[in-house]
Amino acid sequence: MELSDYLPIALMLVLTLVFAGVSLTLSYFISYKRPTAEKLEPYECGIITEAETIQRFPVKFYLVAILFVIFDVEIIFLFAWAVVFLDLGWGGVAAMAIFTLLIIETLGYVWKRGALDWNISRRERYRTVTETPAIETAA
Repeated sequence: MELSDYLPIALMLVLTLVFAGVSLTLSYFISYKRPTAEKLEPYECGIITEAETIQRFPVKFYLVAILFVIFDVEIIFLFAWAVVFLDLGWGGVAAMAIFTLLIIETLGYVWKRGALDWNISRRERYRTVTETPAIETAA
C-alpha cells in the first residue's frame, strides 16, 4: 500500500473535524445566552429535586458492566475471526476454541458465584447470614 491510498481516509477526517468545528462555532454564536435559575438546574426528567442525593451504587452494577464489556469484546474477536476463517486454518480454529472455552469457563464461574443473580435472598452465601436462628426456650 502506498501513502496515496490513505488520502480518502485523511480527507474524511479533515472534513469531519471541519464540520464539527463549524457546527460548534455556529451554535455558539446563534444560540440565546439568557441563563436563568431554572435553566442552570440539572434536569431530572421533570421531577423537581428536593435534596441532594447521596447514594452509592452497589458494586453489582459495575460488575455487570464489566462482564458486558468482556463478553462484548469476545463477540468482536469472533467476528474478526470469522472474516479470516479460511485463511487461518486449523491453528486458528484451535486458538478460537481455546479462547471460547476460557470465556465459557469465565461465564460459568461468574454464574456460580452469583454475580448474575440479583435476588440476594436466594444466594447461598447470604442465606446463612440473613436467617435468624430460632431461639429455643427451656420448658
